[in-house]
Amino acid sequence: MKVARIIFERKKLRLLKLKAKRTGVWFKALTNLDRVLIDLVIKVVDKVRSVKLAMSLCTVVRKLEEALENRISRIIRTIGFPLACKIVLLAKKWGNSSAEKWLSDISFARFLAIMHLNSNRAAVYY
Repeated sequence: MKVARIIFERKKLRLLKLKAKRTGVWFKALTNLDRVLIDLVIKVVDKVRSVKLAMSLCTVVRKLEEALENRISRIIRTIGFPLACKIVLLAKKWGNSSAEKWLSDISFARFLAIMHLNSNRAAVYY
């Protein structure tokens, strides 16, 4: 319950709405009902206290966050980090004990994702 009060404040929702409008996601990612819900919460409520309202807002905010995530970040999350996990497991089998650190390296995951995109095999899928 405390998490809902912290996350769903008027100021934070207003900033999220502004960012979504500036990037052109506000009308593409949300239905009319979703937009009205956020607008009414911004106008009426300072902090969300209702659990049902917080759950509804959570689904709408999740939609916005997914739509605001850029393509490279999405590819790093969906392709780069899983490839890094496979490589780390293989390196640990070969005896590299420091390979575990590679999982927290965003540059390594970005490199793997971009290399995957540029490979001939990936060109067919994207």
